[in-house]
Amino acid sequence: MEDANARPALSVHVASPPVEGAANTALIKVLSKTLRVPKSAISIVSGETSRNKRLSIAGDPDALEAKIRALL
Repeated sequence: MEDANARPALSVHVASPPVEGAANTALIKVLSKTLRVPKSAISIVSGETSRNKRLSIAGDPDALEAKIRALL
C-alpha cells in the first residue's frame, strides 16, 4: 500500500563520497547535464547532509517536468 503523503522522488546515484560536499556537487553536476540547465539553477533546499534531498531547479516548470518524466 502506498503512503498517501509520499511525494514523487527521483533516485540519482553518484560515485563521489559524501565528504566535504563532493556528493552534493556531483549530484548538481549530473542533474545540470541531464536536464540541460545551468548548475547555478539547481540548489539544495533541504537534506544537504542526508541521503534524501529536496532540490530547487529554476526554469520553466512544464519543461522541467517533461524532461524528468522522460527519464522515468
